[in-house]
Amino acid sequence: MHSTNYCNAFIAVADDCPAEAGSIPPEKADPTVAQLQFAMLQGQPYVYTSDDVIFTVYAAKQDIAPDEYNERREAFFAKGQPCLRSSPLGKRYGWGIHFDAEANVAIYARESEDYARLQSDPALKQLKAMKSAR
Repeated sequence: MHSTNYCNAFIAVADDCPAEAGSIPPEKADPTVAQLQFAMLQGQPYVYTSDDVIFTVYAAKQDIAPDEYNERREAFFAKGQPCLRSSPLGKRYGWGIHFDAEANVAIYARESEDYARLQSDPALKQLKAMKSAR
């Protein structure tokens, strides 16, 4: 099984991220990936792993019934999946993503003191969100 989880890592916003500060993804009638990821992570830091977030959002977008989650999750991660470096939160909306020692995730606005502290922490693997443009 493949995993998108990191431990003791920080994903800084992309170099071409247009947001100067962490912003809430705009509401749309059909929730976007950004909205769903933000809803999971904003109020519940260090509750979910990256795998939890990525699969839960996928399941919501595909209308997968909760009783099918285990079987479908196993099939989903049987092949590699994009990690949270490709998340619109870091690419477009100005949120850094921190992984603790247990691979649980929290987001931090790029203008926050916590973001600056995490970005300069030598004990963390430092990564960048993927650029939107090549």
